[in-house]
Amino acid sequence: MRDKHIHIPEDSALLLSIRSEIGNKLVINTSKDKLFIWFKFVFYLSITLIVYSSLYFIENRIFFFGCFILHGFLSLLLAFNFAHDFSHNTVFKNKKWNNIGFTLIYTLVGAHADAWKQRHINSHHFAPNVEGYDTDLKISKLIRVIPHSKYYSFQRFQHIYATFAYTIYSLFWIFIKDFVVLFSPDEFTSKKDFRYHSVFWMQKSFYLFYILALPIVYTSHQWYIVLFGFLFMHLSVSLFLLFTFFMTHHVENTVYPTADEQDNIQTSWMMNQIKSSNDMHPFSKVANFIFGGFNNHIAHHLFPNIHHIYYPRLNILLYKILNENGIQPNQTTYWGGIISHLRLLKRMSYE
Repeated sequence: MRDKHIHIPEDSALLLSIRSEIGNKLVINTSKDKLFIWFKFVFYLSITLIVYSSLYFIENRIFFFGCFILHGFLSLLLAFNFAHDFSHNTVFKNKKWNNIGFTLIYTLVGAHADAWKQRHINSHHFAPNVEGYDTDLKISKLIRVIPHSKYYSFQRFQHIYATFAYTIYSLFWIFIKDFVVLFSPDEFTSKKDFRYHSVFWMQKSFYLFYILALPIVYTSHQWYIVLFGFLFMHLSVSLFLLFTFFMTHHVENTVYPTADEQDNIQTSWMMNQIKSSNDMHPFSKVANFIFGGFNNHIAHHLFPNIHHIYYPRLNILLYKILNENGIQPNQTTYWGGIISHLRLLKRMSYE
């Protein structure tokens, strides 16, 4: 896609300076770094599989529900830490292996890999928070975050009902949104050929097989107990998923650049990426280990080709340069980001 951002010489010069500074001072791809990436993968994959396997041995219903919910959280953290990097080809040098890893992990969480990847790379990363360009802004009418967007009277309560609405998002994504995308015209996929459809149906079939069919047949619990565990898992995991996603771009201080009548975006590419993104604990190695770089969102948007384990180190350099040039990155804590997101919803609940 051809860049539609306006050219601002000062921003272009600063971006070159940032890339030069990061390229010269950030040491990456050492043996220690590669070992740590594999340690993370083994760690998250192992505990995810252990918790899933425990479903077949737990007889207490409460513990069974808890195990189901924990599996959902762990598989989501596995996706945070690896599916995202696989989609940007930062784990393996070979794109094919990255795509295989990405597809397998998305299968574990039940989402269609190809549809999300195409939109994430070609739409969201191209122009985050720009209406008409960023498909992530095509949120349900229940939620209004874009200034000057169409207003509905029921949205005056959105800061109250949002938390409850967020609990069903993962179910909506897996069983409705993916199917709508599959059968709709799509500017991000040149053609939905046999392979595209085959991967879609294989992903959905395997997800239902391993998360519902196998537990119904081989655990000691009745089918409706398994179904309740599945639903409880999604209701809790979805809340965590959506709040984490939303606070990366939709808090009080993030901006929503606009396009003119010729569809030119009225800001530079660099400032679009910085000002529309929000960081959470950007220097914390612990937060980085948990969220897989989602908490280092400005660095990720400026350097999507760099693996997330480097972002805490990268941010030391990046923040220094930005602050020296009078640019204050958006930054919250995790819980502060949730509060700030709800405050944004309240502010946007008025016409």
